[in-house]
Amino acid sequence: MRISVVIPAHNEEAYLAGALEAILAQSLPPFEVIVVDNASTDRTREVAEGFGVRVVHCARKGVAHARQAGLLAARGEWVAMTDADSRPLPHWLASLARRAEGALALYGPLRFYGVSPWEAAFSEWGYRAFLRLMALLGKPNLAGANMMVLKEAALRVGGFPEVEAREDVLLGYKLARLGPVRYVPEALVLTSARRLKGGWGRFLLRQARNLLGDPRGYFGEGGERER
Repeated sequence: MRISVVIPAHNEEAYLAGALEAILAQSLPPFEVIVVDNASTDRTREVAEGFGVRVVHCARKGVAHARQAGLLAARGEWVAMTDADSRPLPHWLASLARRAEGALALYGPLRFYGVSPWEAAFSEWGYRAFLRLMALLGKPNLAGANMMVLKEAALRVGGFPEVEAREDVLLGYKLARLGPVRYVPEALVLTSARRLKGGWGRFLLRQARNLLGDPRGYFGEGGERER
């Protein structure tokens, strides 16, 4: 099973090394690791090259464009995604691979780091409960920091929609129309509390919008404009 790991990165020199260390320490080594340098003006590219990973340049700024560039460039049959400020646990890829047979995509939970102990616990267990609910309702909630897709299937539906946000969730909805998209609770990724910059209320509101679905038919023009 050949898995490419893609990390989109725009000006991530402060975080990228931690993500790469976590990826290269996986119990199931990836077939290749790709950092998509998304129009960075700092040392992001140099940090990636220092780890000996493959670097792909994406001049069009935006995480959806960077993810799509990584998807297209990947040589593996499976493409796993995480973010430059995220830290997959050592058995992340192995956990996803164990559940991959017959699936088109897989995803796991996130837990914030850099927060208080109660916030870390809430982010893990509250988010896990939310993901289980979404899975039961048939609404896969793929997160770009913790997901893996079958490349051929992802390309068949056009890959990541060109939207400013929710490109990960929307791709999951498209793939779910074709076949199984599985939630893998043991595939945990730690991610930066930067996502809470708007506060817990705003973060939870965005998740509630995912629960309610997309009024434009999951992947209509424009998509959601917040993250």
